[in-house]
Amino acid sequence: MQLYFDNAATSFPKPQCVIDAMIAYHEHCGASPGRGAYAQAAEATDVLGECRELLCELVNAPSETHCIFTLNCTDALNLAIQGIASHFQNEKVHIVTTAMDHNSVLRPLHALEKQGVSITVVDACNETGIVDPSSIAAAITPTTKLVAIAHGSNVTGTVQDIAAISSACGDIPLLVDAAQTMGHTHIDMQTMNIALLAFPGHKGLLGPLGTGGLIMQNGVEKIITPHRFGGTGSASEYPVQPTNLPDKFESGSHNMIGIYGLTASLKWIKEQSVETLHNLEMDLCNAFIEGLHNISGVRIVGAQTNSNRCGVFSLKFKEQPTIVAKRLETISGIKCRAGLHCAPYAHQIMGTTDCGGTVRVSFGPFHTLEDVQLLVEAIERCAKPELVAT
Repeated sequence: MQLYFDNAATSFPKPQCVIDAMIAYHEHCGASPGRGAYAQAAEATDVLGECRELLCELVNAPSETHCIFTLNCTDALNLAIQGIASHFQNEKVHIVTTAMDHNSVLRPLHALEKQGVSITVVDACNETGIVDPSSIAAAITPTTKLVAIAHGSNVTGTVQDIAAISSACGDIPLLVDAAQTMGHTHIDMQTMNIALLAFPGHKGLLGPLGTGGLIMQNGVEKIITPHRFGGTGSASEYPVQPTNLPDKFESGSHNMIGIYGLTASLKWIKEQSVETLHNLEMDLCNAFIEGLHNISGVRIVGAQTNSNRCGVFSLKFKEQPTIVAKRLETISGIKCRAGLHCAPYAHQIMGTTDCGGTVRVSFGPFHTLEDVQLLVEAIERCAKPELVAT
């Protein structure tokens, strides 16, 4: 039984091949790519390139050189947001985001607001968390330089219609935070017209912590100013940052133990297929929604169906979420997350701020229907009549 239901934070367990690849790197390679001509350095360079290829293939990205490795998804989002704001620093800059976005978008935007950047936070439906593309279009002004949106909500599991939103953006670059969707559901940068795709390696991609990246459409790199400078293993004769990709944005040594693990997980996902993994997740979601249907004392926050969602659920009980989460672990060993989930506006939209947020459960590819049944039974034990939600 898999009692870990916090895959929205980080996936667990990982495929065994991920662990094996990380151990193999430490035992047999240990080198940094681009920093030598010897065999181990060449091997590391090859694996780095292979990881880019697999990532771009997964999301139909146009150019492997435009796949930039970062510390994590937050780092990738900061590179895009701050990089565009810096590029246009001599102009008026306006950026649009939504109330369903994570603090990894909201906090850099509010920091930029202190520097004169104007921001608009578009509301979402308080029942489903869906953002109306026409509201995005209405928020765009002549000074808008970027639209940033979370593909999947880490609070309600709501999945936005990216193709419709990108159409509403017109010529304005669309930055998509794929923290809750990459590896879980189909993403096509070309057909969805995504200019910038930020992702973590350790969630749906099943790789280790400390991995992530930003994939750019061709040409977008021209309006992004780097915010980190240093050694790249290339053009070492010059004391200035290279302008070629990916080196323009990749300073310092890579997290190669993480990238070896991520490469292995991407191969595993390719073998399974995203479609198969997505269908499994939807089966789990259906079973969970059906299992909670007749339990009093708890309700799903947000969409009550499988439509436009991923395997992330917020639950509201009468008691504080931290109390319920602890009880779930005590009575059944269930690991989940309670609180506001670094998404304050999403909880305001859903009306769960004053009660301390929600209890969040989230599924991964190694969960079974039996695991979901165990989860439902544990929730039923917690939702006693005296705990009926208001």
